[in-house]
Amino acid sequence: MAKVRNFHQARWEEPVIFELSQPGERGILVPEAEKAIEERVGDGVSVLPEKMIRREPPALPEISQMRVLKHYLRLSQATLGADFNVDVGQGTCTMKYSPKVNEEFARSPKSVCIHPLQDEQTVQGALEIIHSLDLFLREISGLDRFSLQPGGGSAAALAMASIIRAFHEQSGEGDQRDEIITTIFSHPSDAAVAAVKGFKVVTIHQNEEGLPDIDQLRKSVSERTAGLIITNPEDTGIFNSQIARFTEIVHSVGGLCGYDQANANGLLGITRASEAGFDMCYFNLHKTFSSPHGCGGPACGALGATEELAAFLPVPVVERDVNGDYYLNYDLPNTIGKIRSFHGVFPAILRAYAWIMSLGAEGLRECARLAVLNNNYVLAKVSQIRGATAPYAEGRHRIEQVRYSWEELYHDTGVTTEDIARRMSDYGFHLWQSHHPFIVPQPFTIEPTESYSRDELDEYVAGLARVAREAYDSPDLVKSAPHRSVVHRINEDWFDEPGKWAVTWRAYLKKHGAPGSGGRQ
Repeated sequence: MAKVRNFHQARWEEPVIFELSQPGERGILVPEAEKAIEERVGDGVSVLPEKMIRREPPALPEISQMRVLKHYLRLSQATLGADFNVDVGQGTCTMKYSPKVNEEFARSPKSVCIHPLQDEQTVQGALEIIHSLDLFLREISGLDRFSLQPGGGSAAALAMASIIRAFHEQSGEGDQRDEIITTIFSHPSDAAVAAVKGFKVVTIHQNEEGLPDIDQLRKSVSERTAGLIITNPEDTGIFNSQIARFTEIVHSVGGLCGYDQANANGLLGITRASEAGFDMCYFNLHKTFSSPHGCGGPACGALGATEELAAFLPVPVVERDVNGDYYLNYDLPNTIGKIRSFHGVFPAILRAYAWIMSLGAEGLRECARLAVLNNNYVLAKVSQIRGATAPYAEGRHRIEQVRYSWEELYHDTGVTTEDIARRMSDYGFHLWQSHHPFIVPQPFTIEPTESYSRDELDEYVAGLARVAREAYDSPDLVKSAPHRSVVHRINEDWFDEPGKWAVTWRAYLKKHGAPGSGGRQ
């Protein structure tokens, strides 16, 4: 059996940086301007419009440079990730290896220091990369044009829902077509963006094999159907071989079809959106195409469309004129406008370009083959662990991931999937469960990608097997975890109470009071 490491993570109980702030403490003192410079350009403040000048200084932490360094180094020791441990337990998020040469490109001043408002002639190289990546993605998807403006997968899905609405409004059927169909195991964003755009969401549930029920789809479509937004393979990892029938059924009633390909890791060079009859698709460049997922970013949702819908894409798109110069085209006749201010994060675009260029067509197919091979290897191994199952499609292969279940182990021991995830962190592993709702009971999701060796996969599965044995032999040990990690046990009631959420320090103080004031919870 593969060795499970005797892991022990540094635990600093580090405060947030605002709690370390001391009035008057400074990291850098900015020198005052020399007299000659001030006489020539002014003091730099008086020329600002009145409405742009703060009445009060920003509430920034006051802390010395050395303490800032220690603070962030301590936080770095509390982090696990694809470059540090075997991070296959991040299903649906494709935590894969990003070649370090790509990081050199992405972090170059030529990448990070360009500004979206620069004159187009000064950024011809960046525009060429965006345009070239558009052409690559056309070939990979079979669609006719891409916009790299969406800032992530959910933004690209929102753009698809926006295009569906704009298309039907242009045809005069905007009021009539008020329903978008999705499936229960598609990414939750697919239903969310439809609701945001004012559509009624029709959800198709799975049949006994875990596939979307095509008979439900037939009963659901009507003259009110605006479109279909669907993931395939869904979060179960099962590929729907009837997907072309799904798009055909939706098209037969006049609807459009959008393909959520946020996870295309097991499909590159093997299947294409156009061949399944989709009108649109999007890829997450920060998952499938080299950039680490990074807990929601750095992101770019590359959105593609057929020629019929290309005029609706977000603007600007990058094109090339007759002189060979690249430029930003804002003049698409039916554009839905902007999904964000400018393009998706350019370093993510650059990594994707470099990754595709280095691999070529056969290399992309090999990545997909290895991702599927690794996933099914892990499936065979996990299926041998006591208490673990892989619901639906028993005996069949999956694509890039599997949503497993600890339901049997939970009934036997009382140990939950959250308990096991916390205990896995004691061995230096991350285990992701599932987004809600938990359609698969006591779920956990593993996505090996093509990046990991057989030895590393064996190591990860050995960690799972050890924790499962502990759950049967000493359930309290697992229930009280973590013991060697910085992971905390949290009160999950907060997830359902937005009134308690605080995404900034100012919001936290407003809602919960200062630390030590008696108002902190």
